[in-house]
Amino acid sequence: MSIALWIIAGLLAAAFLAAGAMKLTGKREQMIASMPWVADFSQPQVKAIGAVELLGALGLVLPALTGIAPVLVAVAATGLALTMAGAVVVHLRRGDGAAGAAPSAVLGLLAVVVAIGRFGPAAF
Repeated sequence: MSIALWIIAGLLAAAFLAAGAMKLTGKREQMIASMPWVADFSQPQVKAIGAVELLGALGLVLPALTGIAPVLVAVAATGLALTMAGAVVVHLRRGDGAAGAAPSAVLGLLAVVVAIGRFGPAAF
């Protein structure tokens, strides 16, 4: 169980690291072309979402690797799951349908798996 949680956390960390970095460093016009939802948010809001994703990605792996407050892995996973729940709501409200919300839903569900596993049976 622990190995599976490590793999899921690593994949999630990579995905959120890339997504967060893109939102923090990208230009608004370029992001709107690839992510139309950005048009509904201000640049500071998009950067804040990117910062949350980037910090969540670090929180998924660094506490466990360093052994310093490893409970933060579960906390980070919970925060990312809530972030993805918000993303699903945004996509559905925008009319993107299930196909638009699916990536966020999958990432959110994987984050829930990590949170439940690290809070429960496979805690550090």
